Amino acid sequence: MSGSVNKVILVGNVGRDPEVRRTGNGDPIVSFSVATTESWRDKATGERKDRTEWHNVTIFNEALGKIAEQYCKKGSKIYLEGQLQTREYTDKDGNQRKATDVVVPRFRGELTLLDSRGRGEGGGDDRGGYSGGSGGGGGGGGYSRPSGGGGGGRPAQVGSGSAGGGRSEPIDDDIPF
Repeated sequence: MSGSVNKVILVGNVGRDPEVRRTGNGDPIVSFSVATTESWRDKATGERKDRTEWHNVTIFNEALGKIAEQYCKKGSKIYLEGQLQTREYTDKDGNQRKATDVVVPRFRGELTLLDSRGRGEGGGDDRGGYSGGSGGGGGGGGYSRPSGGGGGGRPAQVGSGSAGGGRSEPIDDDIPF
């Protein structure tokens, strides 16, 4: 096979409020963690069991970084598309370490807010998604916006995809672009 694919899709809860740093050029880098939880019933005991994985997320896409900074809070439910990237570093004791992060690169990726506006505890069916990719939709519903910049005006509204049927809601004017 001559090509390969490095794509990660996460649906989970934000573990800590996004932190913004800047490069020497002034470009923003937004970092936060996302928890994904797998649940199952133990066949032997019938007991419900959970396993939570923590993912470090780094966003280099300026538009998606602004959305994460303004609207993602600890506990918010999100849909995220990015790619895996491993980095090496030296810890405080001088040991070489490796860490694998989910990275949303500058010109690709997607972030969809799955919570109702103003709530960080999950649930709800008002969905707002912002796509930083070169195509594709808003991750199952919401609003989609290509990262190419221009196009002007408001983002296009796509089907809701929520359990409430195919209802269409007006675009809220407090969207920052």
